[in-house]
Amino acid sequence: MSRGILALWLLNGAAGRLFAQDSISLHEILERMSRNDTSRAQGLKHYTSTRTYRLHNVRFHKTAEMNVKLTYTSPGRKDFEVLSESGPRPVRDKVLRRMVESEAEASGDELRNLNRITTENYDFQLVRQDRESGRSAYVLEAIPKTKSKYLMKGEIWVDAEDFAISRVSAQPAKNPSFWIRKSRFEYRYAKFGSFWLPVSTDSEADAVVFGHTEVKIRYQDYRINGDPAEAGSAGAAAGRTPDAPALGLR
Repeated sequence: MSRGILALWLLNGAAGRLFAQDSISLHEILERMSRNDTSRAQGLKHYTSTRTYRLHNVRFHKTAEMNVKLTYTSPGRKDFEVLSESGPRPVRDKVLRRMVESEAEASGDELRNLNRITTENYDFQLVRQDRESGRSAYVLEAIPKTKSKYLMKGEIWVDAEDFAISRVSAQPAKNPSFWIRKSRFEYRYAKFGSFWLPVSTDSEADAVVFGHTEVKIRYQDYRINGDPAEAGSAGAAAGRTPDAPALGLR
């Protein structure tokens, strides 16, 4: 056997063993997500952050911006305070403020569990392994069990070390309005200490009257349990947070 063929044979054998060692079942991924989510949620008592919402409408060349302070209180309550805003008032009132109001409403006790990424709300399929912000991740297809406006359909990236959600790319499970032809969104999360929290949201929608509209949200200035927080290497690469507790986007 030539040295080249021997080297390839040894390399293929090693790769096969590594793949076998790294393999993990969907059931185990979901179990570890749930277990780690519970642990992180118990430690995340309170945080504050600031958000910048930027909207751009392509058809009418309109832009609007709003800066908001978010206060999170365990087990999931969110309260918002608008700090500043600019741009056409109808756009701010009908889109940006409505987005804030909807998120606050969904964080209430009655609705909170309806929008969490859990096995109660979704069926999952393991699609592939990938890398997200320099870290290994499992990509799962999330299939909503009901067509609810609080759920989505698409893919989630689960960090292979912390088993927290690091990215979501999806569309609403139910069209939010007759006037919306299609819409998509992408969330990215970063690690702050032991917690994963959102750092960016990019969404776009095509409306019958208003045409193509894009909204970008950036999250910064986290203070977690009273202390200033900086993203680690994953956060610096991705630009976002939670420790989105693994099964529940906070």
